[in-house]
Amino acid sequence: MSITNIFNTDSNKRHFSFEVLPPLKGNGTKALFSTIDKLKEFNPSYINITTHHSEYVYKEREDGLLERSRIRRRPGTIAIAAAIQQRYGIPVVPHIICSGATIEDIEYELIDLQFLGISNVLLLRGDKAKEDSRFKPTKGGHEHTTDLIRQVVKFNDGIFADGTPIKNREESFDFGVACYPEKHEEAPNIEQDIKHLVEKQELGAEYAVTQLFFDNHKFYDFVTMARKAGVTIPIIPGIKPFAKMSQLTIVPKTFHCDIPQELASLALRCKSDDEAKQLGIEWATRQVKDLYEHGFNNVHFYTVSAVDSVHEVIKRLL
Repeated sequence: MSITNIFNTDSNKRHFSFEVLPPLKGNGTKALFSTIDKLKEFNPSYINITTHHSEYVYKEREDGLLERSRIRRRPGTIAIAAAIQQRYGIPVVPHIICSGATIEDIEYELIDLQFLGISNVLLLRGDKAKEDSRFKPTKGGHEHTTDLIRQVVKFNDGIFADGTPIKNREESFDFGVACYPEKHEEAPNIEQDIKHLVEKQELGAEYAVTQLFFDNHKFYDFVTMARKAGVTIPIIPGIKPFAKMSQLTIVPKTFHCDIPQELASLALRCKSDDEAKQLGIEWATRQVKDLYEHGFNNVHFYTVSAVDSVHEVIKRLL
């Protein structure tokens, strides 16, 4: 099932989706399945599964020198996607990223996904490594999302990355991309960032999911600018409930989005994380109701550290 059908049909019907993290290396699926069990009662349209690139860690050797090695703290995105689809029968959308992967690695991911009958993916560049000041592509990998899109489109056309034909073509991949109502942190300005979104659309992206935001006006302004620039694909708003007092400073730094003055003022009055959590639920509920009123009936939720809050928000909206 192509999830793009959800965005292009039943325009008046309200849908929601959510994003989950693969378990940390060495952990099982109990916590992950608990999250899905909590939200499945609301009939989600699909579930996104993130991918995290490998990173360098430094370990001290017996001689006192530091040894650098590369590890992946959250492996198993494709396996987790398959497990979710088999266990729950809910469409899954695993992330495929440039960061930490070669072109060959990505091709094998696409082959594995086809074997598993998973044909919806979200294509992203991925974050820069913690030790780097700017994004550095893996040797033999892609530098930009547009390069990744070209590889997937070529695969859909029946051609491997090395130019050899795919003898037995399976179902093509439907893919979406990310977009940023308050611009990507590396973009010089919002206009240039939207130009990149137009290019992704022209290459074949079928929808775009936004980075989280707390100010709907900024989202509406972004959509207006994108439409004027020629973006016609569905733009799906991404919402994450404010959940802890510490997020007042952490969220803007991590996700590069502003917290509106009204929300910030209310958060500063909170005397505990429980109060902050309730505030976040009320704010997110208000956000989604306003999105509905403006015709945005497909809403994507980010659940990390906010599963209970997302559950309560959806419950209030139904």
